[in-house]
Amino acid sequence: MIWTVYLSGEIHTDWREQIQAGAEAAGLPVEFTAPATNHEASDAAGDMLGKPEVAFWRDHQSSKVNGIRTKTLLEQCDLAVIRFGDKYKQWNAAFDAGFCAAMGTPYVTLHAKDIIHPLKEVDASAMAWAQTPEQIVEILKYVTTAQ
Repeated sequence: MIWTVYLSGEIHTDWREQIQAGAEAAGLPVEFTAPATNHEASDAAGDMLGKPEVAFWRDHQSSKVNGIRTKTLLEQCDLAVIRFGDKYKQWNAAFDAGFCAAMGTPYVTLHAKDIIHPLKEVDASAMAWAQTPEQIVEILKYVTTAQ
């Protein structure tokens, strides 16, 4: 079985590439999906429908277009990894975690110790909490190859 793993959250570091490289090096039966990670492109996702003059409506329109991708890929994944970085608040990642919890899709959170408290509800529904991409790769090794 090939596992589909959705990589949600923070887009300003190379955590996705680290997980993908680790999974590839280990020869794991995993394919990865993710939201649009180009910030500017994501913000402009709805501009083809006409760019609203009010920023709220532009964000609203683009979030709906981005939501087509996000909702579809989350519904199709076997496991989601939800990354919370330290530089920005990833409200979208928290939303993705809630969506997974509501659907019964297992997810693992990936974040530092210093944000345990604000993420306590998100972590409470997670199947695991990791602090490094390497720990995620170890989880993937176990769940995809354990006998």
